[in-house]
Amino acid sequence: MFEIKNGSRHGSVKIPASKSMAHRYLICAALSGHKTALLVDGMSKDIEATVNCLNALGARIEGSGEALSSNRERARFEKSGEALSSNREGARIEKSGTVLHCDPLEPGGIPENCVPDCGESGSTLRFLLPVVGALAAKGSFKMHGRLPERPLAPLDEELVRHGMVLKKQGDELQFSGALRAGTYTIPGTVSSQYISGLLFALPLLRGDSVLNVTGPVESRDYILMTEEALKKAGIRFEKTGNSYRIPGGQRYDMPGDLEVEGDFSNAAFFLSIGAFSEQGATVSGLNTGSLQGDRRIVEILEAFGAKTERTEDAVFVKGRGLKGITIDAALIPDLVPVLSVVGAAAEGETRIVNAGRLRLKESDRLKSTSDMINALGGRCEETADGLIITGSGRLKGGEVDTCNDHRIAMAAAVAACISEAPVFLTDETCVAKSYPGFFEDFDRLEKD
Repeated sequence: MFEIKNGSRHGSVKIPASKSMAHRYLICAALSGHKTALLVDGMSKDIEATVNCLNALGARIEGSGEALSSNRERARFEKSGEALSSNREGARIEKSGTVLHCDPLEPGGIPENCVPDCGESGSTLRFLLPVVGALAAKGSFKMHGRLPERPLAPLDEELVRHGMVLKKQGDELQFSGALRAGTYTIPGTVSSQYISGLLFALPLLRGDSVLNVTGPVESRDYILMTEEALKKAGIRFEKTGNSYRIPGGQRYDMPGDLEVEGDFSNAAFFLSIGAFSEQGATVSGLNTGSLQGDRRIVEILEAFGAKTERTEDAVFVKGRGLKGITIDAALIPDLVPVLSVVGAAAEGETRIVNAGRLRLKESDRLKSTSDMINALGGRCEETADGLIITGSGRLKGGEVDTCNDHRIAMAAAVAACISEAPVFLTDETCVAKSYPGFFEDFDRLEKD
């Protein structure tokens, strides 16, 4: 058992790079016609899965601790150990992290019967499945954990209809055949990752294509992040409503040097900790003008009653005296576990709605979140598509089954900050999926 001492905390944390943005930049870099250097402050198993898959397809992506050098956009970057210094517009900014040097893959250089290993990363699989079809690659995706059970329909059906051959055998998904240009139709209610995967692939086809997204579009901000990455790579498309017209025969052209911004999904855990403390918590390394949907954590904590301050690259939150609210989770499903803990810390009822897709994550996150709150002495009830939390301001502490789910483990650590006794986790190592250094950063916080 892994023990987390109880008690509220305060302090500051520099948050690691957004894995959502890293996935997108890596794919664009691997498809580009030249080398790209990505500064990623904080690797994770999901980012490594995308790197490994792209390398299996013939790219060469290698990490180093060197600083990134560039005079792009009038900036002057200077090497200094592992730090990145910039004098852009008179400012001096120091940045550190892993630099991923990306040599692009060549369509003719894809190994026969390649075996990309997705680990447990649903984003990696769903983004790259259309791409391997566009490249006419043949091989098998390897999947781990709960990933083989997570759905691919109707994306897989649409890919087969346009020329791919797919066959699932246990924890492998065999693929072959070449995607054809044409009209693709995908519902917007299942997974934004399906839409992003097609947006990556369709510009590579020989002919022009149309992508129609039908019905309500959930997690829309993730699609906007993909659009932003494509534009950065010089990919052209016309968007009318929820339909895209995508010219074929395009080449990706990523900038030579890019930095991946900080991750709001991971920042949410420390910002929530700040909401329990009169001294508060500061999270830096963020882009407060980000397209990431989980940037809404700041507004949601304000709705609970927390006080916030923002700068260009940091957010400060402090609180106490929180009140329950209703949260529509359609655009922010990854925040539900930690927001449920905030609901337990608030007085009165907190309702989370439109979160049915969480049943198909690394765990059934509606059930695992409810079980976590109840195991710690709170009151949480599942509904068909959400949760009802009856908050009292405190939890008792106890043992949490993390269900091999990184967000449950991190949310349980946040719960320790409002608990009367320690919290024990069945497995803390699952945080490596998105935030390997989470508990080191957590332990740097000071007790109130």
